[in-house]
Amino acid sequence: MIQKQVFSHNQLATIVTLVQELWTELLKLWKLTLFKIGDNSVSFQSIIVFILSVILVIFLSNTLSNFLKNRLLIRVEMDEGNREAIAVIVRYLLVGLGIIIVLQSIGFNLGSLVVLAGGLGVGIGFGIQDLTTNFVSGLTLLLDRPVKVGDYVELDGLSGTVKAISIRSTIIKTLDNSSVIVPNSNMIDNKVVNWSYESSSCCLRIPVRVPDDSDPLAVTEALLNAAYMESAALNNPNPKVLFVEFGDNCFKFELLVWIDRPNEREFIKSSLNFEIEYSLRQQGISLSIIDTYLLLKNTENNLDKNNQESSHVTLPTQQRFSLSNLLRQIKYFGNFSDPELRQLIENGYRQRLQRSEVLFRENDPGDAFYIILSGAVEVYVEKINKHLTNLQAGNFFGEISLMLGIPRTASIKAIEETVLFAINQNGFQKLLRDNPELYEQIVEELAKNQEELAQRQQQLRDMGLVDTTEDDQNPLDWVRKRLKNLFKV
Repeated sequence: MIQKQVFSHNQLATIVTLVQELWTELLKLWKLTLFKIGDNSVSFQSIIVFILSVILVIFLSNTLSNFLKNRLLIRVEMDEGNREAIAVIVRYLLVGLGIIIVLQSIGFNLGSLVVLAGGLGVGIGFGIQDLTTNFVSGLTLLLDRPVKVGDYVELDGLSGTVKAISIRSTIIKTLDNSSVIVPNSNMIDNKVVNWSYESSSCCLRIPVRVPDDSDPLAVTEALLNAAYMESAALNNPNPKVLFVEFGDNCFKFELLVWIDRPNEREFIKSSLNFEIEYSLRQQGISLSIIDTYLLLKNTENNLDKNNQESSHVTLPTQQRFSLSNLLRQIKYFGNFSDPELRQLIENGYRQRLQRSEVLFRENDPGDAFYIILSGAVEVYVEKINKHLTNLQAGNFFGEISLMLGIPRTASIKAIEETVLFAINQNGFQKLLRDNPELYEQIVEELAKNQEELAQRQQQLRDMGLVDTTEDDQNPLDWVRKRLKNLFKV
């Protein structure tokens, strides 16, 4: 028994000795110099420590850049493109700085890299020429920012939204929801159309041909109606209609519509085509030779969606009024020629009111006048809760307040869904500046009721809104000065 126990102790001692020797050998192997870079020895230990440290640096830099992009920069209301650019630059700077710190912490002499780079520079340069080009192009995109994340771009027949810009490549998401990886050098060296460079708004140009016996004013009104029926069309700038040229047995027009969603321009253009067809048909204008851009690739669902949008924004099916005829019923515009009416229509815009929506209240600035195209509104005095009257489609209001800058004397709200034609102060000012002769025409019409002018003048005096430079005992002279002050004509 005693011999057995001694033998066991001897075996255990032998095993411990072997383990110690093995551990010593492993430590030697762990620190064994595999090769040298300059004066620096590279071992398994330095490689593993370097790899783990770099992984930690990348993780920390990604975490910090994501926090910067998704939390901090959002609070200062920075746009997506700038956030992405700053986050990418910060991430790569942190990674580069972290790797330098890691190399120094493991005792690596960075001067040795210069020796290595000098020896292998030529060969590596040829081998990674494309990578270097894309790297420099990526830095150019991030710093100069001709293209940024969120922009809608076109490149060599490819169009889509920029989703990410890295040091090597740019990812573009196309309309069919596929992601295309484009080398950064292609983004720099080739011609890129950036629809979002200065602003997200872009202009759609839709050519339209109508028979040469069509009324150009009616065509203009129909095309503008179509533009305002499209919910994606912007009111500023206003849609425009160009009479391009006289064709063979036709008139050639062009409808200009501004939108702020360039990535949806093909769908919006298709929807506008539906609206144009409908609006021209409502005016009784032949559609046999209309030439518009059509969306060639569109799914049945998208077409159904466009049809639903068109029916949604169509004016209520009540009696429809010709806007040009309604404008001629206003005494100040009754003598306008067709070109002057067309300009007046183009300077205006459509405004929709939902049921019970208030257009303005008493004492609000008189900065626009309105014509009711469909629906109805209530005129009332809010302070005393008194109903004055209801105005139906075809009625107009607010022209005196606009021309003389008089505050509203009553409130207006929609009785039902209502569509208005409106001309604001900027639109009216542009009209007067482009047509100086209209200034005297309006003054003459206003002068036909000098008693009302005197009342309006006194009303403004009582409110302290008459400038001393324009005040005059003669109401007609006061009107001239008032118009000049208000509209800088």
